[in-house]
Amino acid sequence: MSRYVPYSPEQGELLPREVEKELGGNHLCFFLRRVVQRLDLSCFEQEYSAEGGRLYAPELMLSVWLYAYATGMTSARRLEQRLVEDLGFRYLAGGARVDNWALSAFRRRHARAMNDVFTQLLETLRELGHGKLGRVAIDSTRIQANACRDRIDTEQKLRNERAKLRRQVRRWQKACEGEDTEPGGLQMEMQQAEKRLREMPRRLQKLRKSGQTKLSRSDEEARFLRQRGGRFSLGYTAEVAVTDDHFIAGQRVTQAATDNDSLLPMVAEVEQQCGSAPQQVVADSGYFSVANLQQLEALGMDGYVPDSNLARELNTGKRARGLGGNPVRNAHLRQMRRKLRSPVGRAVYARRKAVVEPVFGVLKQQRGMRQFRTRGLAKVAVEFTLAALAYNLTRLHQVTM
Repeated sequence: MSRYVPYSPEQGELLPREVEKELGGNHLCFFLRRVVQRLDLSCFEQEYSAEGGRLYAPELMLSVWLYAYATGMTSARRLEQRLVEDLGFRYLAGGARVDNWALSAFRRRHARAMNDVFTQLLETLRELGHGKLGRVAIDSTRIQANACRDRIDTEQKLRNERAKLRRQVRRWQKACEGEDTEPGGLQMEMQQAEKRLREMPRRLQKLRKSGQTKLSRSDEEARFLRQRGGRFSLGYTAEVAVTDDHFIAGQRVTQAATDNDSLLPMVAEVEQQCGSAPQQVVADSGYFSVANLQQLEALGMDGYVPDSNLARELNTGKRARGLGGNPVRNAHLRQMRRKLRSPVGRAVYARRKAVVEPVFGVLKQQRGMRQFRTRGLAKVAVEFTLAALAYNLTRLHQVTM
């Protein structure tokens, strides 16, 4: 009798008949399935007309995309492959082999429905006693666009390109006039150059309308944003508001180059998604402005937002002075410095790093959200909503296991 375990990959049945016994009842795919079954997905159905062919169920498509983002997969082509090879994906898809085109179309199409699912999941979290809004920490990060940073338009570059094309067209015209018969290849190149010349005014108008000095030709809504170390990346700004128990209570994607004007909109986003406003708001110095402090006070919120000098003091221990080396005269700034220098204030602000920064670490390092797959602000916003949904689901899975 052989001592080896029987091995026969050509056998008739390879897959288990009961997937739950094979993967274990606590596997993420079963948990995700139970959560999605509780959601109201009518918002997805309203996006389709009564005409047309048969569609994949929104429950199927949402489930496989959430599981994909939860496992660090953002490529529709890769997901199409995993729907055949991975047991968890095959279970969620019910054995269906969904193609890349249908997967990509679903992700692009349902911005409003994804936000609705995000709101429903937050309601579920609160029913289970999670995601409480006693305090939220707000932060942002840069995510690269699906665009080449070398394919950009500037006014000078467009002028140089236009001048070069005009010289080429004149040279080709003279060459054609000198021949008894016009060469077909040369004539085709001249037509292509003339077409590019006709597109120049439109490209120049887009550049001026954007208000930017540089505009990507691959993704016109992406922006060159400063990162740490003084480097610039072509992409978008993703922002989150995270509760003390590490759930994302609000999220959005913007083109903003700085965070100063984003604090109050993020507070409003949390209130809209959760139905109530947070009691405490903690953010780093990038969100500081005297106007923001005044607005937080007017809204009755307890804010912890240091100016850059105070943030340096909290990080290094070297006491900050007034702006420009002068004593602090603004009452709101004095009050904020006094609050953050107190033991309670220092503890609250120190908590910020432990709450919000690990979320970005998971999304970017573990889940691959360093670059968007789609292009355009509306489409990348859907991607980030999917990533936030998947994060909250995996976090809920961890705390309820």
